[in-house]
This record gives sequence, C-alpha cells and structure tokens, in this order.
Amino acid sequence: MSDFSAMPDRTVVQFDCQGKAVGKMRNELAVQMVKPSLEEFELATDEGPFHGGDASAPPPLALFVGSITGCIMTQIRAFAKRLGVTLNDLDVHTRVQWNWKQAGRVYETAPKSFEIDVLIDSPDPEDKVIELIETAKKGCFIEQTLGQGNAIHHRMKTPDGWKEV
Repeated sequence: MSDFSAMPDRTVVQFDCQGKAVGKMRNELAVQMVKPSLEEFELATDEGPFHGGDASAPPPLALFVGSITGCIMTQIRAFAKRLGVTLNDLDVHTRVQWNWKQAGRVYETAPKSFEIDVLIDSPDPEDKVIELIETAKKGCFIEQTLGQGNAIHHRMKTPDGWKEV
C-alpha cells in the first residue's frame, strides 16, 4: 500500500508537453510531469493516409482513448488495494464516438458519447466493487476532466509576443 504521509493534503499535478512536427504528419512529443514530481516520457503521433501521414505512430485519438482506459484501470487497481477489494481479473472496454461534419475544405467535430465497460472478477460483495468503481471514477484525472466544461486557451507566437487565438 502506498504511503501518503509525505504528500500534502492538496497539491497541483502538472504535465507539460512540447511537440515538434517531423515527417509528413508525425509529431514527436516530449511529455513531462513537473508537479508534484518529475517524470519524462517520449511519445509520437501520426496519421494515416486520410491526412497524408505514414501511420508510423498511433493517431492522437488512439492515445486519447487509450489514456482514458488506462487511467480508470490504474485507479481501480490502485484503489482496490486501499479499499480492500480483491481483483482476480480486470478488463475495461472503452468506446468513444465523435460527430464529424464537413465544413467546406475542412471538418468540425463534437463529442457524441463516452462509454466505459468495467469487467471485474472479484469474490467480494457487489456493493464493495461498485464503491471501488465509483471511487476510481473520482480519482481518474482524465474522466474528471471530461466530465466538466473546460476552457482551453490557445496562443500564437508573433513577433510582438503571444496573441490569444
């Protein structure tokens, strides 16, 4: 079981990412967790022929769906230990759909549905397993982010400094 005694009651968790366009549609991503500790990861995305890419890495949407799936799975496994729930097996199946519409020479998208099926093999009572899933949902950073309205700010570098776009 993890020892939380060294952690404050509240803290900020921060990830930064620096992306560099390489090749046709490939992006090399340097991801860092900078708070509350330092961890670094190298990732890449690419697109298939539809967008003129080489499919040399997963497209961003694959990483997105994989991230939400991995997040809830991680929280279930971590919190099972803390809540005393036995996990003999865990599978999670996630389906995410977006609406896509053509808008002239480009397209526009909007989220349609997020569905996460949790398959837990546990000898524990159903109410304890439900409590585990409910607790894991609250601890999943990605699920909590998606479950609320968020303002996403974009800036563009100009010769005069940063400009909100």
